[in-house]
Amino acid sequence: MQLSKSKKIATLLAGATCTLLNTGVQAQEAKSENDWKFDTAILYYGETDRVSLFEGVFSASKDFGDQHIFNTKIVVDTLTGASATGAVPQPSTQTFTRPSGNGQYTVSPNELPLDDTFRDTRLQLSANWSQPIQQDTRLNFGGNISREYDYLSVGANVSAERDFYNKNTTALFGLSYQFDSIDPVGGRPIPLSTMVVDTGQFGAGEVGEEAFEDAFKQTRIDGSDDKSTIDALFGLTQVINRRMLVQLNYSYSNSSGYLNDPYKLLSIVNSNGETQSIVHENRPDSRAKHSVYAQTKYAFDNAVADVSYRFASDDWEIQSHTIDSRLRYKLNESDYIQPHLRYYQQSEADFYRPYLNEGEVLPTFASADYRLGEMTAITVGLKYGHKMNNGHEWGVRAEYYQQDPKNAGYEDIGVLASQDLYPSVKAFILQFSYKF
Repeated sequence: MQLSKSKKIATLLAGATCTLLNTGVQAQEAKSENDWKFDTAILYYGETDRVSLFEGVFSASKDFGDQHIFNTKIVVDTLTGASATGAVPQPSTQTFTRPSGNGQYTVSPNELPLDDTFRDTRLQLSANWSQPIQQDTRLNFGGNISREYDYLSVGANVSAERDFYNKNTTALFGLSYQFDSIDPVGGRPIPLSTMVVDTGQFGAGEVGEEAFEDAFKQTRIDGSDDKSTIDALFGLTQVINRRMLVQLNYSYSNSSGYLNDPYKLLSIVNSNGETQSIVHENRPDSRAKHSVYAQTKYAFDNAVADVSYRFASDDWEIQSHTIDSRLRYKLNESDYIQPHLRYYQQSEADFYRPYLNEGEVLPTFASADYRLGEMTAITVGLKYGHKMNNGHEWGVRAEYYQQDPKNAGYEDIGVLASQDLYPSVKAFILQFSYKF
C-alpha cells in the first residue's frame, strides 16, 4: 500500500531547449516504467537440531500500460533434517518404523522422538494478471501450482478492487480455490491404527520380512487422497491523511477432505507414563476458519511504521492472536534499516492430546502435533537495505524465531514428569534479496 499519491508535475517550461530536455526525460521514465521488473531472494531457515530450509524466489512483473500488469513467481525450496513425530520421550530407548515401512530407527532415552528422514523439494509456479474493467475498478486473477514428492497443489484466484472518494478508499473482494492431492510415502495410515514395529516377533529371514510387510500393509490405505480449500476475503483500505492509512480485512476459509498429517504419531501410555504402543493420528475431515486483520502505516519524516493485528479462530477451537510491527528507518538517500518484532499466541485444538491413556476408549479424533497445541512464539529481526545508483536495490534480513509450546492442562503422569514434553523450537532466518 502506498502512503501517499504521486505528486503532479507543476513545472512550466520557458524555452524550446528545456522542452526537448524534459520530453527526453519523460520518454526515459515511461520506458523504465514499462520495463520488466525483477525481484529475487535466497532464504535460509534453520531450527536447532531439527528442520533446515533453503529457498530461492524469482519474481518478474511488467506493466503493459493502462494498469495492465502481469506478475509471475517461481519458488524452489529444499527441506532436510528431523521433524517431531508427536510421540513422547521416555527414560528408555524407543524404536520406530519409518513411514515407508523400509527400516526402523531408534531414539535415545530422554530425547524427543524425531524422524530424521524428513526431506523434500518443492517447486511452485504462480502467475497473476491485473487490469482495469471500468473507471476506478480493477480485476485481478491468477493461478498457482506446487509440486513436492508426495504432494501436489493447484489453485486459482480472482479479486476485484474499487476506489471511492477520490481514491482515498479502496474496497477489495476476492475468492480462491485450492485443490491438493496427497500421496504419502508408504501409503496413508489407517487413522488411529497401531504402528507395526519389528521387535523379533515376525521371525528371521524372508519369512519374517514378508510377515512384517503384511502386518505393515494392514495399517495402510493405498493410493492418494485429496482436500479442497475455498477462501474468501473482503477488505477496506482508507487513506487518513498524507501520512497515514489503515486497512481492515475479514477472511473466511473452508477446507474439506484429507486433513491428517500422515507422518504424525501419538503415544499410548500406562498409568506410570510408560509407552505401550504408538498409533497414527486422526483429524476431522473439515475445517472452517475466520480471521480479522487490521493494519496501519504511518510515515514520519525519516521512517515508516507498520503495525498489524490479526485474530483468527476455527471450528477446531483454535484461537490465535498475532501482533506484527516493522519500522523502516531511512539512514540516508540510499540506505535504510528495518527492525521487526512479531508476537504470536494460540490455544490448542479440541482434539489435541500430548498422549493417550492405556485402557481408555480411543477418541474419534486425536493428534499430538505441537503445531495444534497451545503455544506462544516471538520473532525478532533486522533488515538492512541499500539502493544503488542504477536503481537496483539489495537487502539482508536476519531474524531469530522461538516457539514455546505450553502444557494445556494435562497431567504429566509417572515417568513423563521427568521428561520435557513441550520443548521450545528455536530457529535462525537469513535472507538476501535483490531487485532490479
